[in-house]
Amino acid sequence: MAKWIIDSDHSCVAFAIRHMMLAHVRGQFNGMRGTIHFDPSDTSRTSVVVDIDVTSVNTGIKKRDEHLLTEDFFDGVKYPTITFKSTEVRFINSMRCRVIGNLTMHGMTRPVTFEGEYSGPRKNPYGDETTIGFSGSTTVNREDFSIMWGSELMEGGGLVAGKEIQIFLEVEADLAE
Repeated sequence: MAKWIIDSDHSCVAFAIRHMMLAHVRGQFNGMRGTIHFDPSDTSRTSVVVDIDVTSVNTGIKKRDEHLLTEDFFDGVKYPTITFKSTEVRFINSMRCRVIGNLTMHGMTRPVTFEGEYSGPRKNPYGDETTIGFSGSTTVNREDFSIMWGSELMEGGGLVAGKEIQIFLEVEADLAE
């Protein structure tokens, strides 16, 4: 089974959450690492492990990023890493897959399913590396991970911070030697 190392310079974990039931606030984590065990000719034993550096959160607003690292949200001091470990990868066809696994965030582990898309392998034009790509998305309820800030009801209904968090994963991984 081939081992692929996630290229953190060309990979991203992004998220979106509704603010005051009006518009989505978006952000991303710029620090991640992980491995994918994958053989394009035998996808049945595919597995994925991704570790995300919570302190790398970036919404473009420094004050918001600092707040996200407090106990109100990610509690970056106590829980510096978000981890996803697959338990099963189901290929629907040669390009589409479901990556089922456990997401650990804020000290809580919950099952999630990423709807994904696979690309590659491709020879890297800048050297001898071979690269694969995966894109995926899922939605989680932040309260399932005990992130409760913003759950107060606003006048007229709705929450300050929506419960649903959309998560988007874009990964390039290089064949390990």
